[in-house]
Amino acid sequence: MLLNPDEPEQGKKAHHCLYEIFSLVLALNGTLTGEHGVGLEKRDFVDRELDAISLELMRNIKRQFDPNGILNPDKMLPLV
Repeated sequence: MLLNPDEPEQGKKAHHCLYEIFSLVLALNGTLTGEHGVGLEKRDFVDRELDAISLELMRNIKRQFDPNGILNPDKMLPLV
């Protein structure tokens, strides 16, 4: 999705569009990501696809490899 970052209204419309697309994908039992990472665009939707136990397990695994939280902070898991 292309947009002009200097046009705030375009950003709002793009976010709404992504919300609708991701909601439809999840309603059809699809997944938000495959071979690509979650990234910032999808991060806030991950908790709609995965349950709380799975998310906490993923956070715990990340903490084992990155105890200081310096490797791609807040890039994949929803902010807590």
